[in-house]
Amino acid sequence: MKRRNLLQLGLTASALPMQLWAAPSPTTPRLLVVFLRGAYDAANLLVPVSSSFYYEARPNIAIAKTAALPLDSDWGLAPALADSIHPLWLKGQAAFVPFAGTHDTTRSHFETQDHIELGQPDDGSRDFRSGFMNRLASVLGTGAALEAMAFTDQVPLILRGELPVGNQALRDLGKPGISAAQAQTITSMYAGTRWASTVSGGFEVRDEVGKEMAAGEMEAASRNAIPPKGFALEARRIARLMRERVTLGFIDVGGWDTHVGEGGATGQLANRLGELGKGLALFADEMGPQWSNTVVVVVSEFGRTFRENGNRGTDHGHGSAYWVLGGGVQGGRIAGEQVAVNASTLFQNRDYPVLNEYRAVLGGLFKRMYGLDDAQLATVFPGASARDVGLV
Repeated sequence: MKRRNLLQLGLTASALPMQLWAAPSPTTPRLLVVFLRGAYDAANLLVPVSSSFYYEARPNIAIAKTAALPLDSDWGLAPALADSIHPLWLKGQAAFVPFAGTHDTTRSHFETQDHIELGQPDDGSRDFRSGFMNRLASVLGTGAALEAMAFTDQVPLILRGELPVGNQALRDLGKPGISAAQAQTITSMYAGTRWASTVSGGFEVRDEVGKEMAAGEMEAASRNAIPPKGFALEARRIARLMRERVTLGFIDVGGWDTHVGEGGATGQLANRLGELGKGLALFADEMGPQWSNTVVVVVSEFGRTFRENGNRGTDHGHGSAYWVLGGGVQGGRIAGEQVAVNASTLFQNRDYPVLNEYRAVLGGLFKRMYGLDDAQLATVFPGASARDVGLV
């Protein structure tokens, strides 16, 4: 095929191997990594309801114990997830790992995102051509049993490496293809018809998504990732691809840098968590029977300051909380090492500490999912020691 014919087909070199692979076996484990770019506030997702210090440190944005969805005696869940993630928790299909993250203390969105995606040792130089999910794909082997894909505009750092990987761009919901005047004209055309509410509602969703990504710093920290509302709209399509052909998937979701007006049980963060939870629940539903063979891991570059700031928001922190979802997950519990939440246990008197290092936790998870030996794990996470916290 000549180069110009290849370009006319809209294919990229990285996507070509994807086109040739057969559908994977139904028994092949599926893994979807969801990266929340911008550092979400874990303390208002996984609420430390037994900590009086939490309520002292957050007089305006704390989620009341009576509002939090009960998980155990120490933790509650943000009420925005009442209809999505909490039902999965009750079915034993959702677990949380608090005090999780990397030992990187730069509190830089970009440096810490890179750090996690590369999965390389904390010290020494970094190879930006080698992300840990690409190394995992290489260890698992290529061919009919495996297809790795990024649901992003470009192949992200986490999937770059020796193994060619495809990417599937999602709808560009933040950049409308038609103007506001054109949208109004189209809406008027359908006024009075049975499609009127669908058409006007579609434009409203598009406009809301655009507004979510308008803030400069939040947009930069998100690195052009799809916003939570966009993820909710695309979740079923992602699930169909993973159900039928993709075994290793990655998507990033932006909009989590809440320095101002974060809110508590309701508000900015709650709205985004609600959309994210809706998307994950739709994904689980669309996976059907394959959900029992699927693991979804939700991570973020770091957490937020434990104390609220003067703008009723939170600033860049350290430890976060990871989510692990799936039909075969040992859920309904809070996993990993924990510590009482009080002033004396904060990292540098401001943040959650990192007690569950991400490479150790993910290494333990991959070992259980795929039966990897120590040499294979050392390829995926060089220099790390896997820690099994019983997630699967």
